Amino acid sequence: MPVTGTITTWGEALMTSLAAALALFLGSIPKILGFAIILLVGWMIASALSGIVAGVLRSVRFNDMAQRSGFSGFVHNMGVNTDPAGFVATTAKWFVRLIVLTVAFDALGLPAVSQVLQQLLLWIPNLIVALVVLVIGGLVANALSSLVRGSTASSGLGNPDFLANLTRIAVMAFAIVIAVNQIGIATTLVNTLFMGFVGALALAMGLAFGLGGRDTASQIVRGWYEQGQSQSPKLLRTAESAQARVASETQRHAA
Repeated sequence: MPVTGTITTWGEALMTSLAAALALFLGSIPKILGFAIILLVGWMIASALSGIVAGVLRSVRFNDMAQRSGFSGFVHNMGVNTDPAGFVATTAKWFVRLIVLTVAFDALGLPAVSQVLQQLLLWIPNLIVALVVLVIGGLVANALSSLVRGSTASSGLGNPDFLANLTRIAVMAFAIVIAVNQIGIATTLVNTLFMGFVGALALAMGLAFGLGGRDTASQIVRGWYEQGQSQSPKLLRTAESAQARVASETQRHAA
């Protein structure tokens, strides 16, 4: 068993520290090289995949669907200098790069960083689902809005644009609530605000009908009452006739 000598001078202490640091550095060189290689190859694969995704989306006319759903305006308002297909492709590229970073930091021996990246990767699919919900919600909102506008205009009801916009806002609000629940950001607060908004809207409609439609409702009820009063003699005569017929039939069978 080797016996370690006692360090007695500053020179020996300095040389021992330098030797230990050099050994640690030389031992980490393979990890650093593996980290660099994984990062370089992963970055190249992510860029190539981004180009493929953008080409496929443009070939299936994804930009037209994004324009109809309103997703194109959302991308434009974000200040991104690309079309919706390019935005989705860029998102896919960075998703792959996050996976590459997770593997690279594992190879480098930094598990704390890789765990943070893993949590982010687990959250990104929820973000993608939320974006899909918003796109579909925009399509449905525009379709229902056009349907309501056409129906109200053809039937002669007033303010078709107001009803169409109200329909679009209601559908988009519902889609936003679903998207926020999917992401998991302030879920309780958003649900409470949405329920409060629906309750306030119902209360406002009830008050509007109760105050503004009071005369109309009283006229309808008065019409029902007058119709019932005018029909009551006929109903009475019908009941007496039926009673007399039943009595005669009973007497005939008894005889």
